[in-house]
Amino acid sequence: MRASIRLDTDHHAGEIDRRLFSGFLEHLGRAVYEGVYDPGSPLSDADGFRTDVLDALRRLQMPYVRYPGGNFVSNYDWRDGIGPREKRPARPDFAWKSIEPNTFGVDEFVRWCRKLGAEPMLAVNLGTLGASEAAGLVEYCNLAPGTYWADRRRENGSAEPYGVNLWCLGNEMDGPWQAGHVPAGEYAMRAQQAARLMKGLGPSIELVLCGSSNRRMPTYLEWDRVCLEYCWDDVEYISAHSYSRNLDDDTPSFLAEGIRIDRVLDDYAGLLAYVRGVKKSGKRVHVSFDEWNVWYKDRHGDGRWARAPHLLEEVYNLEDALVCAQYLNSFLRHADTVKVACLAQIVNVIAPVLTRPDGVLIQSNYYPSLLYAEHARGLALVPVVDCPVYAAGGSGEAPTLDVAASHDPEAGRACVFIVNRSPADEAEVSVSFADRRAARVSGVDVLTGDDPKAANSWERPDVVAPAAGSARVDDQGGVRVRVPSLGLAVVRMELARR
Repeated sequence: MRASIRLDTDHHAGEIDRRLFSGFLEHLGRAVYEGVYDPGSPLSDADGFRTDVLDALRRLQMPYVRYPGGNFVSNYDWRDGIGPREKRPARPDFAWKSIEPNTFGVDEFVRWCRKLGAEPMLAVNLGTLGASEAAGLVEYCNLAPGTYWADRRRENGSAEPYGVNLWCLGNEMDGPWQAGHVPAGEYAMRAQQAARLMKGLGPSIELVLCGSSNRRMPTYLEWDRVCLEYCWDDVEYISAHSYSRNLDDDTPSFLAEGIRIDRVLDDYAGLLAYVRGVKKSGKRVHVSFDEWNVWYKDRHGDGRWARAPHLLEEVYNLEDALVCAQYLNSFLRHADTVKVACLAQIVNVIAPVLTRPDGVLIQSNYYPSLLYAEHARGLALVPVVDCPVYAAGGSGEAPTLDVAASHDPEAGRACVFIVNRSPADEAEVSVSFADRRAARVSGVDVLTGDDPKAANSWERPDVVAPAAGSARVDDQGGVRVRVPSLGLAVVRMELARR
């Protein structure tokens, strides 16, 4: 199968925001306890943080980590998780039917983020709490000592403010499953009240409004429109969430998932332009895609009132990893619309990293995040792709290739990210630039396998992992690369000067 990709370094969707490679940690199952935080483990440091988990996650270069939820946040009081641990109350968690001991809270999370090299992205409870408690958390995190909550932070060991910049105004408040769920108009009033109090204490903070929790919701986009029109002047982002599923075990259809992801971002781009026009506003609001992943195999979310129950410990395979790569491709292609994205989640719960007492297992969906975070730099180029279509099962016909590209003008480097969706056909791909020549190929990483269901296990941890590929510069200054079926190729090249 032959295909071509044409690029122009002057034709791009804007700067790639590093926050596209962020993560998400929720008090759910073993994500926190036995995940990032495991006091007493020989693999944990003096603060109780698993060092092997920190090492694995550092490689992903996550600039932000969203916390503490997720559904958990809508019945969570952040005040339960501060102060001496022996005085912190254990509480029932409405969302996941678990017991929350509160031995890991805001202070521990910020300390863990500092060790990880990430910034905290905090969500406030607008389900069962409100604007006053949200503003109190901003005071606790960001104000210098001299007020009640800032002084409490100092008493708890942190005299310097945390400087938390990015905040979520609740979580999935459109969902009937959410504690404190209300109609769009009422949520919008709550969000605006909270936003104005929070920005009254920290005018420079950035706020994320709750958008639709998924595209299948009957109120999809209408919820978002109502909330945006009410809160436009008070927020910087609206959230989008998506979890991809292969419920029919239809691999060809599942591998066309990038088309649906593009549609979601196109929907939001149109809505944001519409509301901006209605408001006659010079301001721009962007998308925070702060929950995304594949999730459908382990949906059991009832913790039966246990502490750190085993919940949602999804096993990821090759086809899942290729869908995750398509999310990242779509984020790059829509770099003008989406500025923040959080892989949900990062440890044990629908996660790229699993733990047990003696170590960690890296799952297949770890590797797309690793490769894109390392190599997607600078500007997001707009690719023109010419490729055959394939029979995509329930999705009809779909292009065989899903492509994104980046260009770092200062370094003189470009990178092309190519997913070959075809279950059977290798692709011989030519990559050319309208305005430049490739000087040399500096590296190729390939993630592939013969079986879309292939997965890593504790016994065989490297079944799905990147391997070195090859590509060459042709006589016209383009690049030729072979992309295997069921494969992701990340092609790095240095460009000749103009």
